[in-house]
Amino acid sequence: MSPRPPLPPFTAETAAQKARLAEDAWNSRDPSRVALAYTEGSVWRNRAEFVTGRAEIIEFLSRKWRREIEYRLIKEVWAYEGNRIAVRFAYEWRDDSGQWFRSYGNENWEFDEEGLMRRRFASINDLPIAEDERRFHWPLGTRPLGHPGLSDLGL
Repeated sequence: MSPRPPLPPFTAETAAQKARLAEDAWNSRDPSRVALAYTEGSVWRNRAEFVTGRAEIIEFLSRKWRREIEYRLIKEVWAYEGNRIAVRFAYEWRDDSGQWFRSYGNENWEFDEEGLMRRRFASINDLPIAEDERRFHWPLGTRPLGHPGLSDLGL
């Protein structure tokens, strides 16, 4: 596998680039694309679920995006040092009954020397919202460059 720049050790600029690349990949809702950013043996904790390796990541994300319809995500760096980045995020989605949610969370990431994420720990809370409370209105896919981030939106 070839390196996935930016590579550690991270600076403020490269940590922000890494977070935006992750956000863009997750907004694609393509589990195979997302999985390529992780080591073969990557270890996750996502809420109360534990996932190990790319095959499990693909299965987890496939299941996630079947349930979380119209998923749109924004990530923002909270802290970084060496080969680790902490991000906070929010995403909006609806379930198959039409109920909208905004999910808030934090992730801790650890990368190998090739820039692949080897550990991901996510804590997430879901808040039911009315459709008119949504703040993420771009077309599905990558968040447009001019769209406000979490801090700009007061989230």
